[in-house]
Amino acid sequence: MPLTFVSHQDIQAFVRRYNQWLFDPAHPERVKALPRVDGVPGFLRLPTEDEWEYTARGGLPALQAGTFNDRLPFAEREINEYAWHLGNARHQLRSVGLRRADALGFHDLLGNAQEMTAGLFRPEVWQGKPGGIAVRGGSVSTPPAELRSALRAELDAYAWNPDQGRMEERRSFNTGVRLAIGANVVVSTAQRQRIEQEYDQYRAEWRRTMPVGRTLDNLVAQASVQLGTVEPILARLMQENAALREPLTAVQAHMDRARERLDMAQRESARSLAQDAARNGVNLSVYLSRLQRLEGSLETARRLAELSTRYQEQVTAVEASIRDLDEAARAQLQGYRDKVSTLGDYEPAYIEQAFAALAARETPRREQVVLELLKSHAEDFNEQRRADLDRWLEDYRARFRGFTDG
Repeated sequence: MPLTFVSHQDIQAFVRRYNQWLFDPAHPERVKALPRVDGVPGFLRLPTEDEWEYTARGGLPALQAGTFNDRLPFAEREINEYAWHLGNARHQLRSVGLRRADALGFHDLLGNAQEMTAGLFRPEVWQGKPGGIAVRGGSVSTPPAELRSALRAELDAYAWNPDQGRMEERRSFNTGVRLAIGANVVVSTAQRQRIEQEYDQYRAEWRRTMPVGRTLDNLVAQASVQLGTVEPILARLMQENAALREPLTAVQAHMDRARERLDMAQRESARSLAQDAARNGVNLSVYLSRLQRLEGSLETARRLAELSTRYQEQVTAVEASIRDLDEAARAQLQGYRDKVSTLGDYEPAYIEQAFAALAARETPRREQVVLELLKSHAEDFNEQRRADLDRWLEDYRARFRGFTDG
């Protein structure tokens, strides 16, 4: 039977004791079977949410087959063959292994007992307020229509007992655990270098083509990526079902037209964002030029005030103007940052097209300089995925120091 009615604290204590037992120097044979990274053995721990879901969805074989994004890792009509749920178990836990193993050989990842993970529950994965323990997989109390690889629930690590009027460690009849074997990310200098090389390659070749490489707010870009994930599924269905080839070909044609419209939308959206960011940049440059002149006036007023107190009012007035201008410049920089960050989430081709369209117009010299800076900052964000406000502001100060519009 799955181990249930244990608290998160019980599991943490068990994992610690288990690892102590495995690594007992008096019994070196216990650690021999553990996988190793650069000769360093792994250790037992709770899986993370993304590790758990990656496994439940079928891992790399499912990605290659185009089934990774399916609601279930098996045909929905076969749900009773793979999972114990409310419909066939009615709140009664069953022995592990009575249902079929999934494609990776795991039993009961979905259904039977839901499983704790290492992370705290948030309303959206990695977003929002952290709460109790994140549990995955559903259980014998989950309706079959709700069972899916992405199903998440919250287990309160501490629960209020209204009868006793006290907080207690939470235990649940349908909540258990499945351990993972983990390892430290960096176990040696050579391993660190390999990771850095792999990350550089990933950043250059893969990240920009994946949803993780785009902001969640860029819905147009997300839609384009999702259309791309449908193509291998359609190809697989056509190959497996000859009778569906004609209607699926029609679906493919609709998708192609939708992709064309999305491409046009991304071009226009990127151009509009670049234009709006340039407007913020122009305003920022004007405020910085005025601040430079006022700072010179302030220095003069302070020297005069040292000679006569009647110039103190002039010092106060100039200082107030500087504060107002500095606040206005910061507001423009914030707007600039927001738009550059969104623009930087587009693929480089769309960024290039946006600036090519803006450069084709007749523009004042100040705006031309702003567009050069803006293009550089958008490309930096696209590469680094972060806004370096201090450096961007210094770039503007350096380029517009002593600048004249003539």
